[in-house]
Amino acid sequence: MLNAAIEMAFVLVGAAQVLNLYRLIRGPDMTDRILALDTLGINVIALLVLFGMRTATTAYFEVALLLALLGFVGTVALCKFLLRGDIIE
Repeated sequence: MLNAAIEMAFVLVGAAQVLNLYRLIRGPDMTDRILALDTLGINVIALLVLFGMRTATTAYFEVALLLALLGFVGTVALCKFLLRGDIIE
């Protein structure tokens, strides 16, 4: 039963990635593209966690945590650049 739920989650997260990729390419403005990139990173983290559950390995959880930290810092840097034109004041 758990394997079927994990497989269904893989399919649904994959569909969410396709929709985020569409928004990333066709976004009307830059803020939509930044949000789509952030959401795409969250979906990649979800796939890593699902793959870690499927293989019962803890290494994927650590990689997902590092990717979450980098994604947060990257999103903050992109938003700051969009608002002010520079990252470091």
